[in-house]
Amino acid sequence: MSGRSVGTPGAGKRLGADLLAAIRRSRLLQPGDCVGVCVSGGADSVAMLLLLIELRKKLGVVLSVVHFNHELRGKASDADEKFVAKLAAKLRLPFHASRENVAAKARREKANLEDAARRARYAFFAQLASDGKVTKLAVAHTADDQAETVLAHILRGTGLAGLGGIHPAWGHVVRPLLQIRRSALRSYLQQRKQTWREDITNRDTRKLRARIRKKLLPLVEKHFQPAVVEHLAALAEAAREDEALLDAITTERASTIVQKNFAATSVRLQDLLEPLGDRVRFPHSEAVRKRIVRHIVKDLKQRSGQLNADHVQSVLELAEHGENGKSLPLPGGVEVRREHENLVFRATSGASSKSKAPDAPRQFEQQIDFSGGETLIEVPCLACVFRFTNIDWPSNRGETSVKGPVLDRHSLRLPLVLRSWRPGDQLRPSGHRKAHKLKRLLNEKRVSRWEREGWPVLTSGGVLAWARGFPVAPEFAANERTRVGILIEEKIR
Repeated sequence: MSGRSVGTPGAGKRLGADLLAAIRRSRLLQPGDCVGVCVSGGADSVAMLLLLIELRKKLGVVLSVVHFNHELRGKASDADEKFVAKLAAKLRLPFHASRENVAAKARREKANLEDAARRARYAFFAQLASDGKVTKLAVAHTADDQAETVLAHILRGTGLAGLGGIHPAWGHVVRPLLQIRRSALRSYLQQRKQTWREDITNRDTRKLRARIRKKLLPLVEKHFQPAVVEHLAALAEAAREDEALLDAITTERASTIVQKNFAATSVRLQDLLEPLGDRVRFPHSEAVRKRIVRHIVKDLKQRSGQLNADHVQSVLELAEHGENGKSLPLPGGVEVRREHENLVFRATSGASSKSKAPDAPRQFEQQIDFSGGETLIEVPCLACVFRFTNIDWPSNRGETSVKGPVLDRHSLRLPLVLRSWRPGDQLRPSGHRKAHKLKRLLNEKRVSRWEREGWPVLTSGGVLAWARGFPVAPEFAANERTRVGILIEEKIR
């Protein structure tokens, strides 16, 4: 969102107009939305509720009140819930409430208390949206919250994404107050003679956010820059805009240069190191190359784990100077390996990253019954499904040429087995005079060690008829005498 923050004396009278403009400018709410207003009982969320009630006819929305009890403050938490329930009843609005012992949840999960609370709260919000009770959830983060967040990220160390701070919209959640000062909301409540609840834990200066709120920001406002909150909010907006542009460029380039298959994701070294083309024409492509690494890892990661700047730099150094065959473990259950002129990324097993046990081998074997018109074979270790379809070959010849390999149904011999390749397997693809070891053929295609794990093959009477990525062996391939073909299709599960 753009525009000035509100916080001058008498600003309460302008809050409604400013809030309406902010919502419409960023399209946070649409006519017909069922908006769950998330009310903790504090001043910011109570003010947001009253303001949205004033604007609901202009916005064309239906309101309800949402409250989550974290059970962190005993009787005080219960009193907050009763306060919000009573307010919802007074305003004749539906009330949705839930609770969880967040402290116990944090202990069970060995997680940070604030993070556990946030995840529990937002899981409840997501459930309300999933159940169809709301289409949007309005959360009362203010311009002051934005400034505190940006400063906290700067102090901890951050990049452009962190400078973006709190986003105005994220999924079903919207934050319409991000340009409004906390002081203006309190003035508004005082004018309305509306009470609110105070959470004394917000004053605990042992926490970084509380120290920023109570000590750092007042110091900067008094001695350095009175408009520091507004300036940090503007910085966050500019950072989000630049981040969105770079993300769009990264996504477009990744769709062109990153190759995905059923076992791994790969990118040519030159394409990664020069993602925008010639280094002479685009000498400052470092940001995009780093983002492509993050894009690949995010797509592959199987579990939690933060990819930091050092991890990304190590991947780029592997690409530029690493030895062939060298690999690096990355957070989130991902590993990257240099294979000739490529970097190959893959998700590792679900074991802990501290474990030294090797990944479970991708091995499978399943007999196929072609008596019906179609046979589906699911291969969980490859996360894919094979479809074998009987087709009338002459009438379908043109369309099947681009769908997948086709076998001559009557050339096949039992048993028909779909399995993972084995050392010693030999295949004579169409166009070759004699059979070659499949390992040699995979090497010639520059298929990495990781990618070839569980590489699927089809045998007919113990003879390899087909292997993924190769033409069907001539003695089993559809030809001019074929009347019934078997089309092989492989799809990600």
